[in-house]
Amino acid sequence: MFKSNQIPDFSTQLCSSGAFGVCIGLHTALYTRVAVNIAHFISEKDDEISNFSPRSAQEEPQSHGNRSAKNHTQRNEVGNIAQLFAKHKLDVCQEPGLFLLTLLLPLTSLFYFLSSLYFFTLNSPFKSCLYPPLTCVHTLLLFILSSPCSQIMVLTDPEFESSVLISSDEGASYQKYRLTFYVLSLLFHPTEEDWALAYSHDQKLYSSVDFGRKWQLIHEHVTPNRFYWSVLGLDKEPDLVHMEAHTPDGNVQYVTCRAQMCTEANRNYPFPGFIDISSLVVQDDYIFIQVPTSGRATYYVSYKRESFIQIKLPKYSLPKDLHIVSTDGKQVFAAVQEWNQNDTYNLYLSDTRGIYFTLAMENVKTTRGISGNQMLDLYEVAGIKGMLIANKRQDNQVKTYITYNKGRDWRLLQAPAADLDGNDIHCILPFCSLHLQLQMSENPYLSGTISTKSSAPGIIVATGNIGAELSYNNVGMFISSDAGNSWRQIFEEEHNVWFLDKGGALVAVKQPTVPTRHLWVSFDEGRQWNQHSFSSVPLFVDGVLVEAGAENQIMTFFGHFSHRSDWQLIKIDYKSIFNRKCTEEDYQTWHLHNQGEPCVMGQKQIYMKRRAGNYCMLGKDYSRILSAESCICRAHDFECDYGYERRGDGNCRPAFWFNPSSVSRSCSQGQNYLNSTGYRKVVLNNCTKGVKEMYTARKQQCPNRPPKGLLLTTKDGKLTANMGNNVTFLVQLDEGDSLRTNIQLDFGDGTAVSYSNLSWTEEGIKHVYKSAGIFRVTALAENMLGYDTTTLFLHVTCPVEHVQLLAPFVVIRNKEINITAVVLPSHSRTVTYFWWIGNNTEPVITLDGSISHTFTSEGMHIITVQVAAANTILQDTKTIAVKEFFKSLLLSFSPNLDEFNPDIPEWRQDVGRVIKKALLQVTGFCLLLVAVFPGVPTAAELFLLPHKNQSEGKKKCEEELEQVSDIIVSALNQNLVEFELKPGVRVIVYNTQLTLAPLVDSNPRHSSSAMLMLLSVVFLGLAVFLIYKFKRKIPWINIYAEVNQEKEQEMIGSVGQGDSTPKITLSEFPTSKELMEKELDARNCSEQKCLAQWWTPSSVLMY
Repeated sequence: MFKSNQIPDFSTQLCSSGAFGVCIGLHTALYTRVAVNIAHFISEKDDEISNFSPRSAQEEPQSHGNRSAKNHTQRNEVGNIAQLFAKHKLDVCQEPGLFLLTLLLPLTSLFYFLSSLYFFTLNSPFKSCLYPPLTCVHTLLLFILSSPCSQIMVLTDPEFESSVLISSDEGASYQKYRLTFYVLSLLFHPTEEDWALAYSHDQKLYSSVDFGRKWQLIHEHVTPNRFYWSVLGLDKEPDLVHMEAHTPDGNVQYVTCRAQMCTEANRNYPFPGFIDISSLVVQDDYIFIQVPTSGRATYYVSYKRESFIQIKLPKYSLPKDLHIVSTDGKQVFAAVQEWNQNDTYNLYLSDTRGIYFTLAMENVKTTRGISGNQMLDLYEVAGIKGMLIANKRQDNQVKTYITYNKGRDWRLLQAPAADLDGNDIHCILPFCSLHLQLQMSENPYLSGTISTKSSAPGIIVATGNIGAELSYNNVGMFISSDAGNSWRQIFEEEHNVWFLDKGGALVAVKQPTVPTRHLWVSFDEGRQWNQHSFSSVPLFVDGVLVEAGAENQIMTFFGHFSHRSDWQLIKIDYKSIFNRKCTEEDYQTWHLHNQGEPCVMGQKQIYMKRRAGNYCMLGKDYSRILSAESCICRAHDFECDYGYERRGDGNCRPAFWFNPSSVSRSCSQGQNYLNSTGYRKVVLNNCTKGVKEMYTARKQQCPNRPPKGLLLTTKDGKLTANMGNNVTFLVQLDEGDSLRTNIQLDFGDGTAVSYSNLSWTEEGIKHVYKSAGIFRVTALAENMLGYDTTTLFLHVTCPVEHVQLLAPFVVIRNKEINITAVVLPSHSRTVTYFWWIGNNTEPVITLDGSISHTFTSEGMHIITVQVAAANTILQDTKTIAVKEFFKSLLLSFSPNLDEFNPDIPEWRQDVGRVIKKALLQVTGFCLLLVAVFPGVPTAAELFLLPHKNQSEGKKKCEEELEQVSDIIVSALNQNLVEFELKPGVRVIVYNTQLTLAPLVDSNPRHSSSAMLMLLSVVFLGLAVFLIYKFKRKIPWINIYAEVNQEKEQEMIGSVGQGDSTPKITLSEFPTSKELMEKELDARNCSEQKCLAQWWTPSSVLMY
């Protein structure tokens, strides 16, 4: 999916945290004045925080002298300002152990206050923050926004109540507003200070245009963190909201609307189809989405809000994952994990429109952050365009490379010539080089392992090691003052380094895992460092805030003395060190170069730097760049174009999959197109003349050519559709004159359409299928020079509502029988049948609803059928008795039985048991099977089965069945068989046959009569079912009666368990073991025990 590696908006992370404590955020991109005023307010209102001028280590007093001096020092060095908010009428809890820290750092997006337990931008506690749970009653999230006068928004803890407190007078007073939802995250408008988006716990998005006083619902079912405000200069309405929302059927769409006018009529859908979840990215000039197509992810981009166009990666990159690294350089940096990669990514760069991507570096290393996010080891150096540093995995080693032309050329880093003690370092390229750790800090108040500043171009400070590969042992701190051309070691241990006075001063502090009392300051780009003490007690430094503004030389340290202590705040002012502003005599020039090459990104750039040792303030009017002069274009100013690869000789040649003679289908006769030379100029490169004309694409006339590469797909990428729904077909053509190519589309159901050119099909071709089936859809593209055709097979399905298995109740051994599954509604060619017969563990799969089978052994056999149509699967099961011969009679009942027939399996099962009991009393013969048919009028079939032990001979058994049959028929004809259904309701059982049913056995002479008997039973059951289908509602549709060991099952032809049939998906297929675990066993009993024996509840057949 699309992911962005840019630093997220901390306002979203802030409120999405579920931590305890107090957190306050300040939007300060435009509002430095407010931050300064608050800083002044704190220092003026509360003397616990005051200015602190650093002293060098040698100037640090050995003793504090008198008590007043000691107290004064402690008051200056360490402050706790929890009481400040109480003085300022902020209703925050002040339970024992809870203290608030005021962190006054104007960041690019937010300004935070912290609690003593959690740091909200991390959504997790610091490793060093091992505090006991807070006993505070309320948790507050405070946002401070500046306008001409500052506004403050306080969100209460939703566990207690959902409300917002708003102040318009810098906290002097507050007004409370109730919320009807719980806020999970907030996103403020980049320019309109009163506009905000709020995302709730139930996935609803709200908007406010009056700083949270009133909220209006925008959309429901919005994907978390996939909503964006409009981009200035690109979106027509400043209040436009981009979002990713779910449809009622579970699909995802890209939706836009105005924040306060987001009704269904006012919503727009910029992309015509559905997209993948969590794939929408709106960033600068670009909008990215991901669409699944034939099992592969397909990516689309919109440049400056134009129509979406499919992103073109090299044909066989086959991405598993894609991250948007950056979009702020008039092109897109993307990290792609290809099909054969696991822990590395390939770095790609696009053209200006973000469509055509070319490879910049292979196998870039990734690192998993504290929060579990995958982080790319790629760093864009601030202040110098086109300069990047990356860690590449090569031959099982990770090495650090640097580029000065946006990835066109890479080289290793030259190691320092000497170590900290001045000893020579023998490190020869390419066997030995400097390697850097490139992890951005997840804590915005720590510098991370590498740090640069746009106001200090050329200065790079990083953690690293010297050797053959990157290592996390024996690391040190290194600095470059000339944009990575040369390096010096500055510390033997890891430090956090910050820039002061636009890079005129550097401040270093040890990592927060070790407490410290000292910091180091350098005014000559790290050549010399002065140690200063900022605390009398070692402090775990959890963060440092540097105040914005050219006139400010103020740092604010926050941390704690121990894991049990409270948060501490130390404010350091360096104004006393800079006794004057810099003049022209304090500066020197510096030429940006790449290993002596003065032209970098097509320019010769000259910068101004303060001379080492000059302790003067740079000032707000200081500008680093002195001049920039364009260079003559040379080969290294051009990279390989899309479809081309750089070979060993440095030239770009076509990849094996790319046809350089292919021309875009939008190129029509009489028009011109740009024919690539295999090269394209590096984006933002400013070179002129030279080889520019040689490498630049040439304008040529569009040739006449036949259509080629015709592609036919559905808009959602699926090859299935529901009957009666719209199906949208998309037709694409790789080559050919789209304006002069006729398009014909045959839908396969007897209808077709034709278009004079391809432009008419851009929005897709819609069609509705009125019947189910598999349809051959054919597209034809034709012009005077030739044609191209393509075909897809579309499965149009209708949901299956019911399946009924039809099979004889009793069959003759070694005689073939037909088993049929009746599906309603009935649609041919769209249903797949899965048959399990007997002890088979694997199903027989057919496209026909009938199957033939021969049973070779006597006993009870289970047949199960599952039918699959679209995403629905239904099942029915039947048990068949296999015998050498049997006798059967059809039974009917007095009409009063129909009044009490609910037509459900359990009822038929119980009635069948009662009928059998009544027959046992008349005949004394226990080998009976009674099957009650579904529907009304109520009917049943009686089967007389032979004993399993036929030691007395088959003929005698046949005679016995004839005698029993005569007895039963006589009893039925005399109305002697009856049962009491309920008090006062007696039901008489009749014989529906006028003559005795023939005896059926495996003898050839009886084969014709047996077949007649079987066919009559099958057709009679089917007729009864179809009559009942149209006379009353079928209660067993979409219900499944599970096989239960404690419940007796009936032996009926085609309903059985099908009366309760659920819709299940293909992934919910039962195993063969589950299907067979209820195999049933017929039981034999002697004539002497028949009257006393009751039928076993777990049996299916009643005999």
